[in-house]
Amino acid sequence: MSRLIEQVFLPAFANELLGRRHDGAVMEVAGLRLAMSTDAYVVDPPFFPGGDIGSLAVNGTVNDLAMCGARAVWLGASFILEEGFPLESLTRVTASMADAARAAGAQLVTGDTKVVPRGKADGIFVTTTGVGLVEATAEISPASVRTGDIVILSGDLGRHGIAVMAARGTLGIRSAVESDCAALAEPVLALIGSGCRVSCLRDLTRGGLASALVEISEASGREIGIDEAAIPVCDEVTAMCELLGLDPLHVANEGRFVAFVNAEDADRALAVLRGHPVSAGAHVIGTVGNAGGSGVVLRTLVGGQRMVDMLSGEQLPRIC
Repeated sequence: MSRLIEQVFLPAFANELLGRRHDGAVMEVAGLRLAMSTDAYVVDPPFFPGGDIGSLAVNGTVNDLAMCGARAVWLGASFILEEGFPLESLTRVTASMADAARAAGAQLVTGDTKVVPRGKADGIFVTTTGVGLVEATAEISPASVRTGDIVILSGDLGRHGIAVMAARGTLGIRSAVESDCAALAEPVLALIGSGCRVSCLRDLTRGGLASALVEISEASGREIGIDEAAIPVCDEVTAMCELLGLDPLHVANEGRFVAFVNAEDADRALAVLRGHPVSAGAHVIGTVGNAGGSGVVLRTLVGGQRMVDMLSGEQLPRIC
């Protein structure tokens, strides 16, 4: 995906806003600072423990806007439906979307629906677009990351990817793990509103923590060091990853993010995040090194070091 973006999309659509390589675009329109983001969702199966494609689509776009320091206000949605997709399932998806939008304080104000022949869409695909009002006064982006910033992880890793994989039922494995699918705007905007100096935010979706940190390291031109002992992974996810040969750092999440914060604000930032249920498990997991380098270095549990790579290929296809 990274190569596809670099080789096809960025050359075709090159502009200043897209070149910032953030979760959304921040623009000034008639004196208002707006953020805009769009994403498509093709998760298989569309219903999984802890959520469904509807809540995933709304929360995912709300979260992308939050990573820009913005609160979602308006959402649009488009549906590609396979002929024969049950009306009961569609009603369930739309109700879930409405609940998620209401909880986020956003309105679904426009949309589109297309139906394709049986066998051409695997049930339902959803695309959501969001527009939000930016509440952050300083720029929040990879380019704002500075040497000495601390890296805060909002909670434990890997729940979404493992929940979806288990829900497919193709491996004959049962799991009690539920997806972490959730809206992140409240803790993020509380963090910004607290006065903590936030440089960058990124939610951890496809490619997990590893891919997010590698992207930010490359965009900021700074090495990032993280500590394996500080990264929380629940026992159930750890066991499933060991069984399936997966690295929790690469497994998808839908309710977790990293925040790059000035080191002097560490205690205050942790207190703010831990005051919200979705980020109650926040921990400092690393720091940003000097400019002029790039890469993510993991300090292992046994005291060694290894480079962390971006996920190559689709470890868990159709996860979101």
